[in-house]
Amino acid sequence: MGNLAFEAVIFDMDGVITKTAITHAAAWKKMFDEYLLKRAEAKGETFEEFTQSDYLAFVDGKPRYKGVSSFLESRNINIEFGDPSDAPGMETVCGLGNRKNEAFNEVIARDGVEVYESTAQMLNDLKDAGIKLGVASSSKNCAPVLEAVDMLKMFGARVDGVVSAELGLHGKPEPDIFTTACDMLKSTPAKAIVVEDAVSGVQAGAKGQFGLTLGIARENNEKELAEGGADFVVTDLEEVGGISGLNELFLKNKK
Repeated sequence: MGNLAFEAVIFDMDGVITKTAITHAAAWKKMFDEYLLKRAEAKGETFEEFTQSDYLAFVDGKPRYKGVSSFLESRNINIEFGDPSDAPGMETVCGLGNRKNEAFNEVIARDGVEVYESTAQMLNDLKDAGIKLGVASSSKNCAPVLEAVDMLKMFGARVDGVVSAELGLHGKPEPDIFTTACDMLKSTPAKAIVVEDAVSGVQAGAKGQFGLTLGIARENNEKELAEGGADFVVTDLEEVGGISGLNELFLKNKK
């Protein structure tokens, strides 16, 4: 491990490791636009589309059903929560969330998954240096997505939507998934780094009092990430300057 000041790094997946944040955003828009248009036509109201701003403010990084609830609340739409077994598209929070997941999987099956090369390089370098690696994601598709790009085995801990449901963890912006991954790695937040691209994710890192919460601004949202709790913000991990650069940021944040 050399003389590095940190011992573990916990990565979000969508938008940090894989380019699936774009796929998620498209799937959310498809589902919500279909629902909002149908609702507007039934009620004789004006259709207002689901926007990228809506995605970033109410959905990005959150567990699926919480994202549905947050957005509907912003539009003053009240529907039953329903049950996770609800059919995709059913007019319940769970039904709409299940339709979004269906749309996401349709795109993944058709187009596959791409990885951010700078993140892949950082992961390889960290592993070679003996740093403990974890992945913490709200997605219930985390394991199959990482398996599809042959990266699942890199992580000593995985806390995703499936694990969160099993353990009863709170989703972002609460720190549960990151602190649980940290526990699994037998590390402590003070000696660990969180890497996130969502405002709810950096809020979680800050609440968990991690040694460093690094924000990745993929959506020109540097200001929002900094205000949300990121200690430093970059647009891509390439800007960090490898492990030594990451170590410098960690030490700088300790001062």
